[in-house]
Amino acid sequence: MKLVETGLPGCLVIEPAVFGDERGDFFETWNAERFAQHGLPAKFVQSNVSTSVKGVLRGLHYQWPRPQGKLVGVLEGEVYDVAVDIRRGSPTFGRWEAVVLSAQNRRQFWIPEGFAHGFAVLSERAVFSYLCTDVYVKDADAGLRWNDGDIGVDWPLSAPLLSPKDANAPLLADVPADRLPVYAA
Repeated sequence: MKLVETGLPGCLVIEPAVFGDERGDFFETWNAERFAQHGLPAKFVQSNVSTSVKGVLRGLHYQWPRPQGKLVGVLEGEVYDVAVDIRRGSPTFGRWEAVVLSAQNRRQFWIPEGFAHGFAVLSERAVFSYLCTDVYVKDADAGLRWNDGDIGVDWPLSAPLLSPKDANAPLLADVPADRLPVYAA
């Protein structure tokens, strides 16, 4: 497994070791011992899978309180995956990082607690996998507007397919301070 640092401290791209032959291939998507050796969470409590068609944009989602760290990857297709630092007091507050995840490149993206997350589907269809460090809590569910100009994510879609929740999410500047995580150095 190879870890690739991003411009957001703590957000990591994970490139698994892939073993293959004429029959196909094999790779680990998560190994508690190996992850713990690299300082990554060794415990996940919820696993999710979403299926989306080309042009769908999901996000930018987060949970506060009860934040979730997420290990995400693509089982089928290709997505443009984004993390945004929303921790009050963070030196990278409001900055974002993106990575292309696909079934072909097998990359995963580790997004720690305190970051908003979203993705745009680039292929005809995508099957997206999440491992989460905490369970979904409806009262803690929150989001940010996908096209918030102050964040400035360079999405590869100009007119994405959005849920009503995502289309009407607030701008980061309009989120009350008590609805955002706090940076801990």
